[in-house]
Amino acid sequence: QVQLVESGGGLVQPGGSLRLACAASGFTLDGYAIGWFRQAPGKEREGVSCISSSTYYRDSVKGRFTISRDNAKNTVYLQMNSLKPEDTAVYYCAAQRASYSGAYCQRRFFGFWGQGTQVTVSS
Repeated sequence: QVQLVESGGGLVQPGGSLRLACAASGFTLDGYAIGWFRQAPGKEREGVSCISSSTYYRDSVKGRFTISRDNAKNTVYLQMNSLKPEDTAVYYCAAQRASYSGAYCQRRFFGFWGQGTQVTVSS
């Protein structure tokens, strides 16, 4: 079965850290652009960080979040440090067999999505 499965979400206090994982099954992530997106209640889904031939971070997470990929484990990670309440959202990973650069970290460039994992930052 071809799927993306996110894990690592949870409840964390402000200033804390989480590491999200996006594991692919049924296909290999090598050769795919991968993106992490998030959607808070009542808001549009937004690109957080994407990795392809270039790496993108939205301004609000620069210096706090790091995206990485482990092709041997067929997994992409999002290390999130110094978390803030405004980071609270459902986080989704997405994949597209493509090599992107520039302003590609947008929903319309990704066709394959996971089910999401909840991240809640609260004291």
